[in-house]
Amino acid sequence: MLRLLGLLLPLLGVLAFVAPDSAKPKAITVYVVRHAEKGALLDPQQPNEQPLSEAGLLRAGELALTLRKAPIVAVYSTDTKRTRDTGTPLATARKLSIEPYKSDAPGLAALATRIRQTPPGKAVLVVGHSNTVLETIEALGAVRPVKAIADNEFSYLFEVKLPANGGPATATVRRYGAVK
Repeated sequence: MLRLLGLLLPLLGVLAFVAPDSAKPKAITVYVVRHAEKGALLDPQQPNEQPLSEAGLLRAGELALTLRKAPIVAVYSTDTKRTRDTGTPLATARKLSIEPYKSDAPGLAALATRIRQTPPGKAVLVVGHSNTVLETIEALGAVRPVKAIADNEFSYLFEVKLPANGGPATATVRRYGAVK
């Protein structure tokens, strides 16, 4: 019995050394972007079907490259062609379907609830509009990292961390793609 205990004690010491880091709760990461650059409105009767421009298509591809190593498990988009097309390269690369959401206040609250069900340590992408991206960040419980998004700004990449322990959400911002 003592001999067995002598063999187990070093193993328990190794497990105790490894356990705190591996047992550390991981955050959910939420990447939030505005759709890429808009193309010409082809049909004024269908403004939701406005496509991306060539620059927008390039930016959507750059977004997929920028997030290629992120553990993305879901892509959310409003119901417009330009937002869906911005998320498509990443969704296609991950074999994910784009999940729609409504960008009004109740819709953003419902989106935040859905996102909080993401497994810890995983990430999601949310594609919205200049007038909904910051509201999305607030719906997730974080403070806006910038005051506003101008109509000609398409390069913001917001990263919101939702701690697994229920602590406060945080948001940071960086740029991606070619900045005009």
